[in-house]
Formats: sequence, structure tokens, C-alpha cells
Amino acid sequence: MRILFFLLLLSFTVLPIFADDYNVYTPDNFSSDYVNEDERVLFILDFSNSMSEYLEGKRKVDLMIDTMKRILPNLNPNISVGLRVYGHRMGFTPFEACRASSLVTPISVSNGINVRNSLLDIKPRGMTPITYSLKQAVKNDFRGFTGKKHIILLTDGGENCDESPCSYVVELIKIRKDIKIDVIAFNIDDEEDLAQLECTSLVTSGKFYNAQTAADLVNSLNNSINSYKKVEAKIFTDY
Repeated sequence: MRILFFLLLLSFTVLPIFADDYNVYTPDNFSSDYVNEDERVLFILDFSNSMSEYLEGKRKVDLMIDTMKRILPNLNPNISVGLRVYGHRMGFTPFEACRASSLVTPISVSNGINVRNSLLDIKPRGMTPITYSLKQAVKNDFRGFTGKKHIILLTDGGENCDESPCSYVVELIKIRKDIKIDVIAFNIDDEEDLAQLECTSLVTSGKFYNAQTAADLVNSLNNSINSYKKVEAKIFTDY
């Protein structure tokens, strides 16, 4: 019933959005001609405990970090970019664990190296406070910025802190039209989690990527960045 609810919600809320195509990144459709310096990109990355699980012989968190380390140096320096992480602390209580979300690299231009360095010492530990992280990003991380704001959320699981990111963004778009959320669901099989995450992206006119493999993860991150900003990047095929 919950899945049916989300599908019905999407059909009434975001019907015009489905006109967008979800093209997989290839060198043929890559373009590096567009830059709008009024637009900001914030990565929100999952460091919950489940990111310690293995996929294709490597921990999922290592696949994520390796991909980010290779993409970030290729970002155009005029792009304003930042990093928020969640699940990197356990907390003494469930309430504290569900507030484990931190802006570790504030949004700034020429910031790829700082985002990269911030990733090196963070370990996966805790819960998955997706909705709380989105709320913090919208309320605090983009404060003082005008223009478009682009969140790239990467998670290997659904919300587990008794909130709904889908419900949150449905209310958000009633008052904010300047935020787009792309969601990369990394190696997720649960249908209800996928429905919530897809709703979160499509309601905000973002894109949803179901990345089941390491190669899918690379393509999804490349495609998400490429669809929004000028990026000088290469596609990676050695996984």
C-alpha cells in the first residue's frame, strides 16, 4: 500500500517532470560548454554502517570514495561545490544517531580538492538520516546563495530515522523552486526505499539513478554532474 501511495503521489505531483530522459553518460552526450556560476552543487554522501558491506570485492564506501576522488579533480574550477555527510557517528541514543549529519566542506568555488580531502578520514558507522540531512542542507548549507541549487544525494539505503524524504520535498517545493535533488540509489533492492528515493528526486525536477554496480555508480555520478554543470571529466571503465 505504501508503494502504491508514492506512485499515486508522483502521478499527481510531478507529471511534467517525466518528460525528461534519463540518459546514461557516454562521451558522445558529454558537453563542457555550459557554466552558470550562480548554481551551487552540494554532495550529500552516505557513511552509514551498511556502506561497510562488500560489493564486487570492495567495500561500498571505498567504491564511493574512489569514484569521488577521480571525478572531483576534473570539475571545472568555476563550479561552487561542497560536501555534507551523514551516518558517520553512532550517537549514544537513536535521537543522536539520527542527527549525525555534518557539512564537512562548505560550498565554495575551486573546492574539489577540499571535498576530496574531507572524504579521507570519514568512516561508516551509523544510521541513515536522509531527511534530516536534506533539511540541514536547505536551511543552512545554501544560506546566502542566490540562483539554482543542486543536491546530489548518494545512499545505499532508505531513510531509517522515522522520517520521509518524499513527504519533506513535497512540502518543500510549495515554497522553494530553486532546489533540485538528484538521487543515486546505490545497490538498493527494497522497493519501498526505492519509491521514497525516486519521489525525492522527481518531485524536485531532479533525476533518479538506480546504481546496482560499481560501473553504474561511476556513470550515475558523471551523469548527474554533467547534466547540471560544466565538467571536464572522463568516463572510467576499469572496474
